[in-house]
Amino acid sequence: EASRRTKPVITCLKTLLIVYSFVFWITGAILLAVGVWGKLMLGPYISLIADNSTNAPYVLIGTGTVIIVFGLFGCFATCRGSPWMLKLYAMFLSLVSLAELVAGISGFVFRHEIKGTFHRTYTDAVLNYNAEDEASRAVDNLQHRLRCCGVYNYTSWLASVYYPSNGIPASCCVNSSDCNMDDLRNATLAPTKVYHQGCYELVTSFMETNMAIIAGVTFGIAFSQLIGMLLACCLSRIITANQYEMV
Repeated sequence: EASRRTKPVITCLKTLLIVYSFVFWITGAILLAVGVWGKLMLGPYISLIADNSTNAPYVLIGTGTVIIVFGLFGCFATCRGSPWMLKLYAMFLSLVSLAELVAGISGFVFRHEIKGTFHRTYTDAVLNYNAEDEASRAVDNLQHRLRCCGVYNYTSWLASVYYPSNGIPASCCVNSSDCNMDDLRNATLAPTKVYHQGCYELVTSFMETNMAIIAGVTFGIAFSQLIGMLLACCLSRIITANQYEMV
């Protein structure tokens, strides 16, 4: 009689948990896709953002893969109605939730440190620019894509080792067809041919604007995982109490 009354509750919880696990699985797939995109698209810029090559894309790829595996495990555990599997799934969700909260808080708290690191590495890349190494190619990519020049403005280039013999790099040019080496060496003409916006300000203002959104999304996902954890725990307890297991 008791199991007959609890059967609709169990079915309802199972349905909710399967839907939740599917959404969780999609989250993993998105993280994996962002990680792969980050590795392919942001690869040239990563040397400017971090002192040494950052593992952020690999962390996203790894996390996404683990979430996809556990999302499938969550669906299997729910369909199977196994209490120990559900408890394991709940434990995993709580760990992921905790890790995301720590990552979100760290990113928000240390954003000024990230800006400081970017300022230092980008200034070094500009001063030691040679148009050939990885950092120099990253500077060119950044300047060309963001339509900016130098750290604060084009005058950052005047102190670089590249400027005395080559002038300001061509990646600073507003119009590449109307911008030659002689113009870029000319202290009077060069300012009229290059972007006046500094790259540091553009990148950091973008970070400031988006950091709050990223932190909000992270906390939202972490909270949603707590819901999944509660669903898994409730289902596990009801199944255990009623010795009900779906075959």
